[in-house]
Amino acid sequence: MIADQGVRATAVEPLARRMGITKGSFYWHFANRESLLDQALRRWEEHDSRNLNMAMGAINEPRERLISLFRRVGRERLTHRVFSALCAAADHPQVEPVLERVAQRRMHHIAQAFSELGFSPEQSAHRARLTYTAYLGFLQLQRQHQAPHLDSRTFEAYIEHVIATLVPA
Repeated sequence: MIADQGVRATAVEPLARRMGITKGSFYWHFANRESLLDQALRRWEEHDSRNLNMAMGAINEPRERLISLFRRVGRERLTHRVFSALCAAADHPQVEPVLERVAQRRMHHIAQAFSELGFSPEQSAHRARLTYTAYLGFLQLQRQHQAPHLDSRTFEAYIEHVIATLVPA
């Protein structure tokens, strides 16, 4: 529901209706809407952390880790839709700290790979920020329907270009 309608539109009654349960059944599991949102955010953050570890944790060579991250990012549709919706609600008091932790964790992993490629800590941090900014910008363009729809071949060529631009050979 967050991916489809955003954080602010996620409410008990429409959610219960969508799930085919009563509001009473909903309240059996969650004390209130905030409790639901806390659990949904926690679940999404754990999923994001697992995906990040899968994309970067099992690969020893830093350049291959970065390439794997770019390729995986290109395939995570639902995660991107949820993340875009969360970014649109970045000022929400429950969402803001989650986005901050996720951004820090992602940039730390990216910066670590650049550091292992021989960049200074400052250069690694800058490259991680640039990489993350490119990712966020692409998601924002998609969310606003300003990015052209790319067929799979064209999208793969775009990913290859991003890799060639941001990840040194």
